[in-house]
Formats: sequence, C-alpha cells, structure tokens
Amino acid sequence: MSTATMTTTPAGRLRALGRAELTLLGRSKGVLFTALFVPLVLPLSLRASLTEDRLEGTGLDVGTVVVSSAMGFSLLFAVYSALVSVYAARREELVLKRLRTGELRDAEILAGAALPSAAIGLLQCLVLAAACVLALDAGAPDAPQLVIVGLLLGLPLCAALAALTTVMSRSVESAQVAAMPLMLLTMFGSGSFVPLELLPDKLASVCELLPLTPVLTLLRGGWNGGLSGADTLQALLTAVAWLVLAVFAVRRWFRWEPRH
Repeated sequence: MSTATMTTTPAGRLRALGRAELTLLGRSKGVLFTALFVPLVLPLSLRASLTEDRLEGTGLDVGTVVVSSAMGFSLLFAVYSALVSVYAARREELVLKRLRTGELRDAEILAGAALPSAAIGLLQCLVLAAACVLALDAGAPDAPQLVIVGLLLGLPLCAALAALTTVMSRSVESAQVAAMPLMLLTMFGSGSFVPLELLPDKLASVCELLPLTPVLTLLRGGWNGGLSGADTLQALLTAVAWLVLAVFAVRRWFRWEPRH
C-alpha cells in the first residue's frame, strides 16, 4: 500500500496529524514542561502531607492514594491542561480552519491534535504507577479492569473538556485562565489531594458529581479493590454522562477560528 493511500484512511490521517502535532508540541517549551514535569512533582508533595493516621478508618493507605492521585495529575496536566493550550493555539494560528478545508473530519482533527498529549499522559500514568509500586509498596491493583476503564474514560473526557474550555477564551493565555477552575476543583474536590473519604458526607456527595471524580474513583477503587458494585456503577454512569455531555457541547459550540 502506498503512503498516499495510507494517509487517506482515517488511521493514516490520524497518524499524520499526530506526528505533526508532536513536532509542534516539542516547540512549545512551557506546555511541554507543564505536561512532563508538574505531574511528577505533585505526587511528592502529596506523599509528604499524607500519613497513615489521617487515613485510618477510610480503607485506604498512603500508597493507594498517591498512586491513583499521581495518575489523576497526569490526566489533568499532561492531557487536559496541555490540550487547552494546543487547541487554543491551533485555533488562533488558523491551523484548525485550514485543516477543515481538506479531507479530515472534525472529530479526526481534534483527535489527531490530542494524540501526543494523550500518549504522554498514558505513559506518565504507567511510569508513576510503577514508581509508586516500588517506592511506596502500593502493590499491584486488585481490580486492574477498573484502572483500565478509568484511563479509557479519563483520556477522551480530558480531551473533550479541554476543547470545550477553549470556547470561553479568545487567546492561549485566556484559555489557561479558563482552565484553572476545573483544575482547582479536580485537585481539591475530586480526591486528588484530599480523598473524598476524609470529607464531610454532604460535601463528598457534591464532589462525586464533578467531571473527573468518577475517573479518580475508578482508579483508586481499582487499586485497592474496595469499590462496591453499586459505587462502580455510579462512577461509570457519571463518567459516561460527563463524556457524552462534553462531546455534545464540543460538537455544538467549539470554535474553529478566532473571534474578532
């Protein structure tokens, strides 16, 4: 099969767009630094603030909390935050507008642009999980299928939320400002820094409805095996609902060219 034929298939178009985006991402030093190094530093801060005494009675241990939170940080910074900058920058540079004039479909354009960040985020999750297993004696996940499902839902959800965030901005700088509310809510309300088990019941019930809470719940439950069938179903339904809602909103309101 010739190269020309390969690139006219959806898979070929995605590969070509992903390679081009990876090159552009390598030139964005600020975005690359945030994506690569911030998720590696935050788990160290979390580990320093956590003790087994604080987690007593929750069914959690330090290793389980840190490993799941570390994976959540990778999704938040390497995927969501990085893609907010990527989508906003490509829109302002008219790259997205030009791509739409070719054979690429809208979904392929957004997915292709997300591939490098998603790959970095997934690789980081694997590296951080392995590091936590070795350094914190976190052990292997008791329910690995929940970890896999959490990642499979978390990656496209972060990409869709990133695309949606850029709707509320006129520049790359304002897009990063627009991303801060979700990042702060996720870090402090979805269980990244403070497990929901340590929050008051009413506040925890509200936080369970945040976009990335079900993803973190699946990751954490997959690691310690303490997630009941009802809690697993609730987390799955909440995550899928947010994903469907985010994709619908992107299809409806995403801006492909700058606002004047």
